[in-house]
Amino acid sequence: MPLTMAGAGEQNVIKKIGGKEETRRFLENLGFVTGGTVTVVSETGGNLIVNVKDARVAIGKDMANKIMV
Repeated sequence: MPLTMAGAGEQNVIKKIGGKEETRRFLENLGFVTGGTVTVVSETGGNLIVNVKDARVAIGKDMANKIMV
């Protein structure tokens, strides 16, 4: 399921990152790697604040839909 469907507070394992190569590389640089864990902190209008690799990152709904957990 895409990251946008994950509930707040749940720890999820990243299964796959979709999108173009540049999008995948951008997300990888932020810490979103296959096999890594990500926790949704809050969701506002589809945009997410997540904890990934001990850092909080805000991502848009379109980016979050490319991250499968």
